[in-house]
Amino acid sequence: MATLAQWIEGARPRTLPAAISPILVGSGAAYQTGDIVWGFVVLAALVALALQVGVNYANDYSDGVRGTDEVRVGPVRLVGQRLAAPRSVKTAAFTAFACAGVLGLTLVGLSRLWVMIPVGAVAILAAWYYTGGTNPYGYLGLGELFVFVFFGLVATLGTMATMTSLTAAGWWGAIGVGAVAAAILVANNLRDIPTDSVTGKRTLAVRLGDRGTRTVYVSLIALSFVMTGMAALTSPFALLALLAAPVAVRPVRAVVGGATGRALIPALAGTGVFELAWAALLAVGLALGQHT
Repeated sequence: MATLAQWIEGARPRTLPAAISPILVGSGAAYQTGDIVWGFVVLAALVALALQVGVNYANDYSDGVRGTDEVRVGPVRLVGQRLAAPRSVKTAAFTAFACAGVLGLTLVGLSRLWVMIPVGAVAILAAWYYTGGTNPYGYLGLGELFVFVFFGLVATLGTMATMTSLTAAGWWGAIGVGAVAAAILVANNLRDIPTDSVTGKRTLAVRLGDRGTRTVYVSLIALSFVMTGMAALTSPFALLALLAAPVAVRPVRAVVGGATGRALIPALAGTGVFELAWAALLAVGLALGQHT
């Protein structure tokens, strides 16, 4: 039976910045317009965190029962390492999805943004079918697209839309945060190319190969800085996000330098830290733009 510490590690805490970052950016963009509802911000953050944890447990379950997690160099895999019964991990995943659903419905009801009900339902389905079902799209190289759309565009703009109308700043921020979130998955799948290739998991990294994957990673990080410049057109304070650049140096250097296997784990964590730092600074910059 898995210990509490193993269950926590199985939830992959290092991926949680990808859940919080879009909420920060969406809230900063909303504040820039003068419309901010802090209760909605908290609810949106809880929805995002619950969905991220649900995705992580769902991936653990689906990959584990398929046998694609037999040999891993990453974090604890509850099913793959036979630390917990598959049914227990599946239950944990759907419990997290249920929490996300209830909190999401509460946010929708309070904000009256009814369009988010079908969007939220699609997000939960997409979270499960990333590695679940008979033909998971994560095995077809579409995982990064899912992350960009749901942990970038949908989470950022959805948060903002509960409080105010969408703006150009919100869109630029959503694209930037989605790019870095996708870069986290690219780094993860770059690390797993050897094992995924053997087990038939055709991720984008497997399809592009080692060199192509490293190029995509760097391009996504660069895109976040391009979006910083675009956001600065609405508020010069958005350039504060450039202060996060030093945080990106180590993970980018590791990826560009050819790190493989376990040597990529710090790069994966570092990319998550960079995303959180970039998003927080951008959010502050956009919020300060209300006074310009």
